Amino acid sequence: MRRLLVGVLLSLPAAAFAQAMPDMDHAAMGHHDIPDMTMGPMQGGRAPANARSGDWSEGVEGSSMPGMAMHDMDDTAGAGTLLVDRLESFAGQGGHGQSWEIDGWYGNDTDKAWLRSEGERVARRAHDADVELFWSHAVATFWDTQLGVRVDPGEGADAGGRAPARRWAAFGLQGLAPYWFELEATAYVGTGGRTAARVRAEYELRITQRLILQPELELNAYGRDDARRGIGSGLSSVEGGLRLRYEIRRSIAPYVGIAWEHVTGNTADQARDAGRRITDRRWVAGVRLWF
Repeated sequence: MRRLLVGVLLSLPAAAFAQAMPDMDHAAMGHHDIPDMTMGPMQGGRAPANARSGDWSEGVEGSSMPGMAMHDMDDTAGAGTLLVDRLESFAGQGGHGQSWEIDGWYGNDTDKAWLRSEGERVARRAHDADVELFWSHAVATFWDTQLGVRVDPGEGADAGGRAPARRWAAFGLQGLAPYWFELEATAYVGTGGRTAARVRAEYELRITQRLILQPELELNAYGRDDARRGIGSGLSSVEGGLRLRYEIRRSIAPYVGIAWEHVTGNTADQARDAGRRITDRRWVAGVRLWF
C-alpha cells in the first residue's frame, strides 16, 4: 500500500503534489526518505529471450499422431456402421417366431448410403418384411433427407403359389428431435398407383450407464387395399414396444421386453374375415449388436 501511494504521488506534477500535501516541508524532504524503486522498461520493443511463445507451444513443432486426426472436420472422410437393433424371438397370442430390424450406413457427415430392413419370420417363412436402400443427405443439424427404394419380399401367394413382391420409390426425413427422440417419416409410391407412409419414433431412457429402457412406436398407412397381403386403405397398423437391454459392451446388449401390434380400419376388417387377431401382444427376448 505504501509503495502504491508513493507511486501515485510521484506521478503528480510538482504543483499538484504541493497542493495535495500542504503541511509537508518539501524542501526538507530528501530523496533518501523515498524507498528505492526500480522502473521496468515500458511495453514495446523486442521481447526478452525467456518470453513465452504466443501460441503456448514453447517452440515445439506440430507432429502427426496416427489415429488422432479429427475426421469430422473433413466432409470427405468415410465411415460405416452396421446396427442390428433387434434380433429376437417372440411368443405371443398370434403365434411364435423371430423378428429383426437392421440399419447400416456408409459415408461422411453430409452424404451416406443407407440400408434398412425389418420383418418377421413365422412358420419358417418371411412375413411382413421389407428392405430399403437410401441416399441420405444432411440438411440440418441432426436431420437427414432420404431418397431411395423399398422392396417387400413376396407374401400372399395366390392359388398358383405366386407371391407378389411390391416395389416402391421412397423419400423421407429422419433425425433427432428435441429431448432426444429419434424420428423417421417416410412416404412410398409403388407400382399400380399404390401409396404408403410410415412414421416411427423411439427413445432411450438410461436407468444406469449400462441398463437402458427403449420404448418405440410405429404407424403404417396405405392409400389403397391390397387384399393379397391383407392390407386395407387408411391407417392399417399401430405397433409399439418396450425393451430393457443391458450393455455388456456398447456393441453387445441382450434385452427382454414386450411388443404389440393393433390393426385398424379396413385392415382390421380383412383380419376378422381371415380369422386373424386384431391385437397381438408378445413377449420378446433378443440381442442388439453394433459393428
